[in-house]
Amino acid sequence: MIDVKKLSKSYKGVEVVNIPEMHIAKGESYGLVGNNGAGKTTFFRMILDLIRPSTGEVLSKGVNVQNNEDWKYYTGSFLDESFLIDYLTPDEYFEFIASLHNYSKGDLQEFLNQFDDLFNDEIRGKKKYIRDLSKGNQKKVGIVAALMGNPEIILLDEPFANLDPTTQIRLKEILRKLKKEKDVTLMISSHDLSHVTEVCERIVLLEKGKVQKDIQTSETTLKDLEDYFTA
Repeated sequence: MIDVKKLSKSYKGVEVVNIPEMHIAKGESYGLVGNNGAGKTTFFRMILDLIRPSTGEVLSKGVNVQNNEDWKYYTGSFLDESFLIDYLTPDEYFEFIASLHNYSKGDLQEFLNQFDDLFNDEIRGKKKYIRDLSKGNQKKVGIVAALMGNPEIILLDEPFANLDPTTQIRLKEILRKLKKEKDVTLMISSHDLSHVTEVCERIVLLEKGKVQKDIQTSETTLKDLEDYFTA
């Protein structure tokens, strides 16, 4: 589904990502972990062609993301608040995203109804601009919008940050359900080792832009990661 070949990114002579090769299979749930500055967000931004690599390429379904925009039609993503249109209300933003996917009003309503528990009566119908929402509620809007259109690939950067415990649990349930029922390729970057090991079947650990571990999740994965970061 996603292939990385000789990928690197440098800023002012400092290399922040160096991944010679990586394959992310269709339907795989992939967790990316690492400390601040590990290169996680930079890597995701190169996958989405938001920044260009210094060397190498990212292929989506065998096609370089720099050379073709077809991947955008089957990829949903939310990395940060810059993905939102903050002068709209959540309802207006959802209507805008729905129009890009040719949703009818009925389609949109049916889609959003799935997330009533996640929204917790704090998002829809409030006539409040996105910019005035809490960070957690902004994240809810962005994540749900990223799931619109039945994407085959979903990229989420720090999806559990700024969410209360109840919402974190509900989000994990949503992501597991997507993986199970729709066989999406799920890519999550997170500082939260517990959540990411619960959701993802494969964990990749980056340090200073390089892969230190690439493992299948097991009952010992969380402790192994904790030991690594506390060593």
